[in-house]
Formats: sequence, C-alpha cells, structure tokens
Amino acid sequence: MKLVRYGAMGAEKPGLMDGDTLRDLSAHVDDITGAVLDDATLDRLRALDPASLPVVEGAPRIGACVGNIGKFLCIGLNYSDHAAETGADIPEHPILFFKANSAVVGPNDDVMMPRGSTHTDWEVELGVVIGREAKYVSKEDALDYVAGYCVVNDVSERHFQTQLTGQWTKGKSCDTFGPTGPWLVTRDEVPDPQALAMSLDVNGKRMQTGTTSTMIFTVAEIIEHLSGLFTLHPGDVITTGTPPGVGMGMKPPVYLKSGDVMELEIEGLGRQRQKVGQDA
Repeated sequence: MKLVRYGAMGAEKPGLMDGDTLRDLSAHVDDITGAVLDDATLDRLRALDPASLPVVEGAPRIGACVGNIGKFLCIGLNYSDHAAETGADIPEHPILFFKANSAVVGPNDDVMMPRGSTHTDWEVELGVVIGREAKYVSKEDALDYVAGYCVVNDVSERHFQTQLTGQWTKGKSCDTFGPTGPWLVTRDEVPDPQALAMSLDVNGKRMQTGTTSTMIFTVAEIIEHLSGLFTLHPGDVITTGTPPGVGMGMKPPVYLKSGDVMELEIEGLGRQRQKVGQDA
C-alpha cells in the first residue's frame, strides 16, 4: 500500500495510490500521521476497495508522505564506500544527528539554499517510518515496528555542517532540506529493506548509484540501537545514510547552484525531483 499526502503546504489531505491513480482517503483518516500508522489502522485501510475511493483530479502538489513528524533522526556515514570518499573511519556505532522538522517539504518542492550558501550538497537516503512505540527492541523484532519506507533527500550545507562550530545539525536543518516522499510504502511491500537500488542525478548526470545492501548498520540494527537510547514513537522518521557520489566527495568538490535540478529514486519507493533556488 502506498499512502500519500496531497494539496497545499500545511493543508495536505490523505490519499492512496491505486496504480497510477491518486485516490482520496479523507473519509477514512484525517491525515497520514503517526496516529494512523499502527498495524490495525493500516490493515483497515488495506482492506478498502480502492475503486470505492474518490479519484483526485488534476495534478495536485504532493506533500511529505508523513505529517506531524515527531523526531527526524538521521544516521551518518552508514555506507562504507561513502565513508571512504569523505575520508572518514568506519563508525563503531551508528552516528546520530537530528534534522529540524521545519526542514521537511514535499518530494518535488523547491530546495532553497540558505543565504550565502556555497556548499549545498545532495544525499539520497532510505527513510524508515516508525509505526508503533519502540523501546529496547531487538534487531530480530525491529522491522515489526516499522510502518513503512520512503525516499528522503538529506540535503546538506557542508560549510555549515563542518565549519560553524557544533554538530552536523547546523548543516542539515536549513529550511527545505528534508524532501520526503512521494509516498509511504507499507512494510508488507518491502520484504527486504537491505536490497533496494538507489540513485541520484543532478541536471541529468548520474551522481549517486548504490544499494541498501552496503549499509554498515542495517535498518534493524539502527532501530535496535536507537530504541536502546530513547523511545521511538509512531510517526518518527529515520534516514539511514547515503551511498557514494555526494558532491563533497568529488575531486574537486562539486556543490549545488541555483537552477540545478536533483532527481532521485529508490527501487519500489518512487522518485523525487527538486529545483534548487537561493534565498536572497
């Protein structure tokens, strides 16, 4: 099942993808948030006849696939080949940073580089959406706590991230730096989150090619680790790292500029497309 949110920013409605047709779920849930991501509610939605749901006409804006995100948790340097391209050691434990929820936008919304930015970079990542409260969860049971998966572009301002004295959050949390979606694919449609191809293009040129099979810490291991530190709640989003090919890792480095277009995709989870602008 592919759940989607559509409409103007801040006024998104819940929807469901029926093949290529967007259908309205407003009669059944108020929104796609942590409140409706438990297994019982998802089973109820899954049991609906899609043909009975109203068709959404036209081509509305697609919003972030999860509303009212609780925690936006990010794992850094989680692909061995990406760690190598940045000159970093393989981490002993998952590296954790946070992305401000105010960074979250839809999958095709513009990404706006902050004022004075010259080091804005791209990162295609697998997003994991928690469906029920998780604390002290074992890796053997961890995937049972997942509602579904989505595409995330972990846009990063590298100068802010590494040179402004502090933790990575400074370079990760700028407005529009968290495109999420286009849809939330429920976990029953993703039998193995460690076997998904992923890619990102800038202006039609392939920059990142990878697969979730090369993660250092698997989705299950990440959930085990994080739930041992604090409670994960329904609607929390975890991004799980990026494969090689980021601009910072190129020689010489290459960064985004106004007018650039990013296009990214994860197998079975959909595509994103963002045009890059610059705050005045």
